[in-house]
Amino acid sequence: MSAPPAWSSRQEFTREVERPDEEMNLARAALLVAREEYVQLPVERYLLRLDLLAEETLDRLGSESVPPVVLSEAIRHLFVVRKLRGNREHYHDPRNSFLNDVLDRGLGIPLTLAIVLLEVGWRLGLPVEGVNFPGHFLVRYRGEARRFLIDPFHGGMIRSRKEVEQILVNQQGVPARLDDRLLRTASKRDMIVRLLLNLKGIYHRDGDDARALAAVERILVVSPTARRQIRDRGYLLARLGRDEEAVTQLETYLAFAPNAGDVERVEALLRDLRAGGRPLSGSS
Repeated sequence: MSAPPAWSSRQEFTREVERPDEEMNLARAALLVAREEYVQLPVERYLLRLDLLAEETLDRLGSESVPPVVLSEAIRHLFVVRKLRGNREHYHDPRNSFLNDVLDRGLGIPLTLAIVLLEVGWRLGLPVEGVNFPGHFLVRYRGEARRFLIDPFHGGMIRSRKEVEQILVNQQGVPARLDDRLLRTASKRDMIVRLLLNLKGIYHRDGDDARALAAVERILVVSPTARRQIRDRGYLLARLGRDEEAVTQLETYLAFAPNAGDVERVEALLRDLRAGGRPLSGSS
């Protein structure tokens, strides 16, 4: 008897994210995230579409091979010719976080548009990397002579340091200085965790506990000791009526974080669960 499609996708996802970062296929991992929502998703077909985007860029370049020129053409092809763009009108639509939908609809969030640009750039041999900037994912071109930041959400615009600092100010609503630590390189695992955190937040706002739990569980596949996710898995299990599992998970959280600021709240929930009560409202 074959495994259920969602379980099979979870197993494939686990195998992919357990690879060394340099061997991990970022696009495949992102598509396997989507395949728990779209159980018949043809992952290989979408990987071929990324191949095609790179090939179309090469066709437009002819014999040109200077990396900044190749990058410029890749950006033009993705954001002008193929018309990929940030979904400002419906930013929290979960489809913006599913790579297949981004390729089909041409709409995404900074992270998923960055994944498309990175995957095409890597196929073209470009030195590009993700940048885990808070609230607005970026891409960095790391050439031998030049380094600069690219904003996929705004059409692949090249961003100066001053402009990135302004993004930070706009997000925080107060004056802020750009710290280099905010521009650290994102590993492929970092990007998948961030993708899943986006989905978790969307589903939590929508009150969809089952999907939020699925997102948390996949975060824990990538980062098994993420304390907040261990705790939130317990909260979500409790909200779904899976009390015994919730107790085990919350006990694990307290063992990991005995001095956390929410210990009393978690202990109160544990007492309710052990007594057969219902979870505290607003938990998670």
